[in-house]
Amino acid sequence: MTFGATILDPLGLRLSAEEKTFFRDADPFGFILFARNLDTPDQIRALCDELRNAVGREAPITIDQEGGRVQRLRAPVWREWAPPMDFVTAASDAPQAMYLRYRLIAHELRQLGIDSNCAPLVDVATQATHPFLRNRCYGTTAPEVSDLGRAVANGLLDGGVLPVVKHIPGHGRAEADSHLELPVVKADPETLDAVDFAPFRALNDLPMGMTAHLVYKALDDAPATLSPKMMALIRQQIGFDGLIMTDDLGMKALSGSLSDLSRQARNAGCDVILHCNGSLADKQEVAAAAGRMDADGQRRAEAALAARKQPDEVDIPALEAKLDALLNG
Repeated sequence: MTFGATILDPLGLRLSAEEKTFFRDADPFGFILFARNLDTPDQIRALCDELRNAVGREAPITIDQEGGRVQRLRAPVWREWAPPMDFVTAASDAPQAMYLRYRLIAHELRQLGIDSNCAPLVDVATQATHPFLRNRCYGTTAPEVSDLGRAVANGLLDGGVLPVVKHIPGHGRAEADSHLELPVVKADPETLDAVDFAPFRALNDLPMGMTAHLVYKALDDAPATLSPKMMALIRQQIGFDGLIMTDDLGMKALSGSLSDLSRQARNAGCDVILHCNGSLADKQEVAAAAGRMDADGQRRAEAALAARKQPDEVDIPALEAKLDALLNG
């Protein structure tokens, strides 16, 4: 039996009986958690157990724990982190600091039952990058971003957490907030390939990726998430063969019904539909339209799950001290 071609979120701190039944029947590939799902460590562990019990397997559970504005787990229980760009600027050895940062994040996540993180973000920033994204970026050149993205991915993987590289094939030129409207990028294909796509090519061996809700005008008029041409470019020109999930279909960059968008994204070549922050009825609509994974999607899903490993044994206080020296030495 193939997995359901969705990643879905629970409504609250624990699952209702209706949610348990729905998740059992829909069998989503995995789940994603938001602040409304997070209270205490014990509650989070119990919710993760409920989600996995609903589908009867060790489904991946992901989260957005970049640090900075996009950080679901916060103080006083969990570490607070500076925005990635500020953090990179402050570090004497940025790749090592980013590795340590995400190794510590992975440790916190695994203690809660969370085994995936929507990072690294390897969009290359420009002066015009919209503020919603800019300080979430790691740098302004493709080589720098590629190196730091690899450090982030390694820190997560060594901590037993699956990385999700985003936003493929590159969101850095967006001058609009895709949560609110559809950004249109007018750069020429050669520039896009040399700069925006390059970090994703450098990290094309990672197990999972998340799309960008952007129009690349020189290549297609449809948003990448819904574009067969852009999805083929990701697979062939960028060479990414990991599991591809959409960015949240509920974002206002995309217009249309959830069922139509789900079908368009699947037909374009996305393996998994990510839908967040909707009602149970919304989730049911998405699951019905997304259907089950095809053979290629199932192969990629199984390869991603095989990349999960037990965390390596580390001395957390020693890592913290090493990181502190890189930031304050």
